[in-house]
Amino acid sequence: MLVQDIVTEAKIVLSPDTPINVALKKCIDKDIYIAPIVDLNKFYGVFKISSAFNLETTKFKKKVKDVMDSYCPIVLKDTLVSDIPRNFCLLLPVIDHDSNYLGIISTADILNSFEESIQYSISSLRSLIDSTNNGIIAINKHGVITIFNTAAKRILGIGDINVVGKHIVDVVPKTRLPWILKTGKPEFNVKKEFEPDIKLLANYSPILNNCELIGAVAVFQDFSELESISEELNRVKILNKQLDAIINSSYDGIWITDHEGKTLKVNDAIERITGLTRDECIGRYMRDMELEGTVDESVTIRVLKEKKSVTLVQNVSTGRQTIVTGNPVFDDAGNIIYVVTNVRDITELSKLKENLIRAKDLTSRYKNEINELRLKLVQQEDIIARSKLMQNVLDLVSKVSTVDSTVLITGESGVGKEVVAKLIHRLSPRSEQGRFVSINCGAIPANLLESELFGYEKGAFTGANKEGKPGLFEIADNGSLFLDELSELPLEMQVKLLRVLQEQEVMRIGGVKTVNVDVRIIAATNKNLFNLTHEGKFREDLYYRLNVIPIDIPPLRERPEDISALISHYLYKLNNKFKTKKIFSLETVDYLLEYSWPGNVRELINILERIIITTYGDLITFSDLPAHIKTSTPVSGATKKRESMPLKEALEQYEREIIASAMEVYGSTRKAAMILGISQSTVSRRFRKLISN
Repeated sequence: MLVQDIVTEAKIVLSPDTPINVALKKCIDKDIYIAPIVDLNKFYGVFKISSAFNLETTKFKKKVKDVMDSYCPIVLKDTLVSDIPRNFCLLLPVIDHDSNYLGIISTADILNSFEESIQYSISSLRSLIDSTNNGIIAINKHGVITIFNTAAKRILGIGDINVVGKHIVDVVPKTRLPWILKTGKPEFNVKKEFEPDIKLLANYSPILNNCELIGAVAVFQDFSELESISEELNRVKILNKQLDAIINSSYDGIWITDHEGKTLKVNDAIERITGLTRDECIGRYMRDMELEGTVDESVTIRVLKEKKSVTLVQNVSTGRQTIVTGNPVFDDAGNIIYVVTNVRDITELSKLKENLIRAKDLTSRYKNEINELRLKLVQQEDIIARSKLMQNVLDLVSKVSTVDSTVLITGESGVGKEVVAKLIHRLSPRSEQGRFVSINCGAIPANLLESELFGYEKGAFTGANKEGKPGLFEIADNGSLFLDELSELPLEMQVKLLRVLQEQEVMRIGGVKTVNVDVRIIAATNKNLFNLTHEGKFREDLYYRLNVIPIDIPPLRERPEDISALISHYLYKLNNKFKTKKIFSLETVDYLLEYSWPGNVRELINILERIIITTYGDLITFSDLPAHIKTSTPVSGATKKRESMPLKEALEQYEREIIASAMEVYGSTRKAAMILGISQSTVSRRFRKLISN
């Protein structure tokens, strides 16, 4: 079989100019670690997500051609599957002789092709035996039928019943096969009348294996088929050779000894596994071979001594590791007459096991790294976290997203509790199975809250929907339900919520049967629930049921490192939203950084949006700030220092601050120069000087 017969399409194919962040997202979405890179149907290399792990986030917009592996293993389409190297990892790109990309093959594809070949060989052999026009009956040395082909059933009129495994005399009483077993001599052209209307010409032959009688075979036909006797006999000879070849081609070694441990037979696999030839084994006693050190411990001797099956793991002189199982064969008196030993080479299995363990470790590491990478990508879009406090929050979010435990998010109003809740859902497996559903427990009247959470049946109350309505628990099935402002939940609703959390089932208003739900609860509050339990305003049992994994989001005033990053981030987003090009002066930023932000991130976003909309120039100065910020924020040390500088130094510093702010917002010297109304070379020169200082 050729490689082109088993080639498959890759889940994704990248072009050399695909941005790294796009390639990463595609690979993560498809849950793959390697993707082929093709341009104009030519294969160029592969992209491995591991190649992007050490990249800085700012380099994610580079192209995959900058990090692709151009020297990865490939295979031509007309290569035999059996000639493929076995040490390739995950996938192997397939090309033609003109380097045109055709697809990929995997380890599973190769194993499937081998399995099909083996099944085809077995099926062909069975078909061969059944396709002959001569009747063929074979028995083992105990007279038990091992082969009884279709022609034999047709000629003898037995019908379509299974006779394999039965004694020959019970099926064909007048056969001479038992006599052949007794004499061990063949008989040819024997005319035999089984029934008045069945007259046969039969050839009987003993089946020998290395001069040992192991069975007998009869090949027969009607007198009407005499013209084909010669051909049929040749087929029987071929069949016998095939059967011998099958026995001798066992991949496992077979070693047979008598009751004294004398070697009677070994197959070809023994020579391959142990390095011993047949001449070095046949006729030798296992005791002598053990004393000589040819084998380190003889399983045959153990079997003869213990009179039961014994299994050992042995290392042979060829350096291969084997698992050896000896089985005793008893006569009717209970005495051992043979010991049949199966020798299996487990060297490759041991290596595969080690490779599997390494692959599992690698997969686990990849999953962790993918999760971290996914978290970084999400951070770029939703959450700005430069401070250690917020980094700790995100690390905890990354851990809890992989489990289904209930999460209680606390923090002041406006710190971003719902954003964190959405992030937990997005990073969890539930994001692919169900929805993120949010409800503000303080914004819905108490008499409507139960119907919103649990739903209602048709006609449950006046004004109800005629068809009924599912509750948010049912809508969030297999997903996540975010209960915001949890402290505002009435006490009677707290009891019902606790029951749902414990039983994982809800009953609609007016309903008579429960509905099972699989929902992860993420709750949030800006109040101290523990204190509320002592005041009798919140159930203590519900508090402990919800407070499995607490996540406290610190206020913005406790993480000043995040303020400047948030300003830059939302200034960029708002400029894009309103089609403006505004930047802050450094003095303005100083005041914003020292403001306490009692409304936290929500207040910061609202103030930035107000300033951008209400100011006229592109440069936002101190005078543009709201009055409550200017009056509540003291003058920073940096501002005082500028006021005491000579005019030239103050102008130079102010110029550097303006250029630095423009570069932080717009990210390129070309855009910054356009906004500031100066040449790009001036911005580049002064920005390099700023960095060097």
